Amino acid sequence: MVRIMAFSNPRAAQAFIDYMATQGIKLEMRPQGQEVELWLNEESRLGEVEQHLAAFLREPFHPRYQEASWRAGQSNHTLSYPRYSYLARIRSQAGPLTLSVMVLSILIYLLMPVVGGDRLMNWLGWPADSSQYWQLWRWVSHALLHFSPLHILFNLLWWWYLAGPLEKRFGSGKLATIALVSAFFSGWAQSLYSGIYFGGLSGVVYALMGYVWLTGELAPKAGIALPRGLMVFSLVWLVAGYFDIFGLAIANAAHVAGLILGLMMALKDVRSLRGPR
Repeated sequence: MVRIMAFSNPRAAQAFIDYMATQGIKLEMRPQGQEVELWLNEESRLGEVEQHLAAFLREPFHPRYQEASWRAGQSNHTLSYPRYSYLARIRSQAGPLTLSVMVLSILIYLLMPVVGGDRLMNWLGWPADSSQYWQLWRWVSHALLHFSPLHILFNLLWWWYLAGPLEKRFGSGKLATIALVSAFFSGWAQSLYSGIYFGGLSGVVYALMGYVWLTGELAPKAGIALPRGLMVFSLVWLVAGYFDIFGLAIANAAHVAGLILGLMMALKDVRSLRGPR
């Protein structure tokens, strides 16, 4: 038997099982802690299942899955919903690097009223002049600075949603590469646009959006994807930032630089995933 994937939502797992049954493929559901795992008996049909899974993850609420569940009628599986734990849910979808960045960002945010926001900016912000260029952490540590509850909540939710599955699938090394490179280049772009007084993970988040979305579009078997609707929302938010519609201080240049960088890195990696032609 081959393990296909773990779902945190048993109902979603059952919907996919029901749909695969309409395709003549039988999957088995097994409880595993806070999640359920899907297993396939017929290894020869693994490629077919992976293609359907990629489509399901992009559009889990498509009517075809609901129709499959209606046609399946009674399920042979007894769905059990374990006691829900938010911390367990966060850990289940996040590797050590994803969690470490979240914890560091929260600790730094909580330190701001204690030691002062200006002092933290002086320690962790983008280099102010050539005398600070040797302080190498500054080129990326600005990404850990957040200035309001909405700012940190928005960035960390997106970071967890995108970085967690990517780290689980490709490893901490790949996530670290994307995060460090995008933090540097998005910070550099923002410093040219608005000066040195900025911070936040949003440049890295936009790099992850571009990377995860394009990888899912061009290489569905890679196992990561961003629904097109969320990608459209992100682009609308990016454009709206330039018109100051929401009256917020938005790092527009960092967003654009991060997105472009993420798309470029995805194109490079997709070529290697596909192999030589």
